[in-house]
Amino acid sequence: MIIYEAIKSEFLQDVFEDKLIDNIVNNYAEKVGRINKSELRSWDNSMKYMHLVLLDKEIPDDAGVAIEFKIPYTSKRVDFLISGSNDTNESIVIVELKQWQDIEKVDGKEAIVKTFLGGGVRETTHPSYQAWSYAALIEDYNENVQDNQMELYPCAYLHNYIKVDDDPIIDEGYQYYVEKAPVFRKGDAAKLREFIKAHIKFGDNKENLYKIENGRIRPSKSLQDSLLNMLKGNQEFVMIDDQKVVYEAAKMLAKEAQRTNKKQVLIVKGGPGTGKSVLAINLLVELTAQNMVCQYVTKNAAPRAIYAKKLKKDFRKGHIDNLFKGSGSYIDVPENTFDVLIVDEAHRLNEKSGMFNHLGENQMKEIISASNFSIFFIDERQRVTLKDAGSIETIQQFADQYNASVSTALLDSQFRCNGSDGYLAWIDDVLQIRKTANESYIGSNYDFRVYSDPAEMRDEIIRLNKVNNKARLLAGYCWDWKKEGKNNSQIHDIELSDQFSMSWNLGNSDSWAIDENSVQEVGCIHTSQGLEFDYVGVIIGDDMYFSEERIQTDFTKRAKTDSSLKGIKKLSKEEPEKAMQLADEIIRNTYRTLLTRGQKGCFVYCTNKDLENYLRKRLMEIQVQYQPNEFFEGKTSVAEDPESYEL
Repeated sequence: MIIYEAIKSEFLQDVFEDKLIDNIVNNYAEKVGRINKSELRSWDNSMKYMHLVLLDKEIPDDAGVAIEFKIPYTSKRVDFLISGSNDTNESIVIVELKQWQDIEKVDGKEAIVKTFLGGGVRETTHPSYQAWSYAALIEDYNENVQDNQMELYPCAYLHNYIKVDDDPIIDEGYQYYVEKAPVFRKGDAAKLREFIKAHIKFGDNKENLYKIENGRIRPSKSLQDSLLNMLKGNQEFVMIDDQKVVYEAAKMLAKEAQRTNKKQVLIVKGGPGTGKSVLAINLLVELTAQNMVCQYVTKNAAPRAIYAKKLKKDFRKGHIDNLFKGSGSYIDVPENTFDVLIVDEAHRLNEKSGMFNHLGENQMKEIISASNFSIFFIDERQRVTLKDAGSIETIQQFADQYNASVSTALLDSQFRCNGSDGYLAWIDDVLQIRKTANESYIGSNYDFRVYSDPAEMRDEIIRLNKVNNKARLLAGYCWDWKKEGKNNSQIHDIELSDQFSMSWNLGNSDSWAIDENSVQEVGCIHTSQGLEFDYVGVIIGDDMYFSEERIQTDFTKRAKTDSSLKGIKKLSKEEPEKAMQLADEIIRNTYRTLLTRGQKGCFVYCTNKDLENYLRKRLMEIQVQYQPNEFFEGKTSVAEDPESYEL
């Protein structure tokens, strides 16, 4: 998605006549949503500088100019692009524009600087690293860039940045990325102009912009598919912005814990699709390579089982088991046995361990005790059972008990739901978990549908799954898991109509998310949380309904075999108000988690027709600018006829 595009001569005219900002504002409101004044000021300031840079007859008048290109699968946008060709290749110059006036070098953290951002001095990525990483992501995702031998030339332009002696921005520690993406400062307009002219010798009348915007989008590398190569030492994911900041901070804290023998705790907050698991695995690989004794920890067995299945051909089971552990593994472990414990989905941690929840004292305490450095990736809105006790407050409490230094970080770059912050916020608003500004906006290129017929939704998921085995049906736990059918998909647990009856995911496989035929079964929260798919079809059961103009929940509609609310009936007799609040939170969080598993699309069927009608109404309020392409089409639809949605 591009906010503004023109040929160079049109861009120059728009800036000269003060029409550019109006065009950007109109397009931004239509394609993205609300805009804040600080962004307007930044555009107005930066585009005047770019106007001066492009005022050169040797830069072709018909070269393409684009502003604010959204990188697929992320919420990040490239500031400025210039397209054309050189003597050998089609070319696009990427310019990362910054208003910064100065920076401070950060020692010991690769590609990290300090500068004034958001009202204070903060750590962020070096502008050359940022420009380079954006280019790398585009090359990774856009087939046209690869097939058309299109070359991307990233750079950064800090037009307000005043050069100083021994300038930290070009310090030797940053040279690797400065060489990949030159940084131009105040007074370097002529140098930036020469950089553009070296790569854009002939105009293309925006043709390359069209290719980059409409190129077929390749499926992103999933964590499961890439883990093997990562463990063999290959870099599979380019981390961007806040991911890179957290990654470097974690590496430094690991060294600090080793050097001082003082415990360190890092709490990383992030919602669905912010790259928590990718970052966790990257840290596991990197810190293990530094000869640190590390383990990746989850309470949920599903991610660990999938990693093990992917790795079993190349690593012995003992090696895999030593890398990936359950959260109850540290009850009797002596203090500081491990250099680093990396806890993914920390909100799922329990107080006690064991089948009967009678072992140990507290999993958070045991993890902090067992390691010099513990990292907790957490999203408190993904608590989905009464036993889920992982919280920032409790982690802080036990960290203080061990006199550990606590650091916190936030991830907000989106990699799920096609990089749409809007969809994630919209889901929170729709489920009435929190009021957001996204009452009627989910972003473009995300396929959300409401189905009246569960069989039609199932058939569409099965069809989409034929592409790459990454589409699944999921459901709230409102149907009993029949004992006699736990290992037999022919015994159906979920019956919704004459045309729809299916089995829950089978008990004899803990890798349902990647099993070849598991699209014929319905997954639950326990087999899908922490994992991702291209498309999900979510069945919302009777535990959530719409009445009296609001979404309501009913824990009594949960299946008898569901243990996630075990103890709620007793609590409802002793403390009814607390029980209702906890059950309501867990049910909403469960559906929030299920509805955010799909990278490209989410389909919904509701057993409660009033809830279906409510979702239809919310859907009809959405204003979306679609960006269809050959691989998938962005659709936001009330589904009546699945045949009308062709891939």
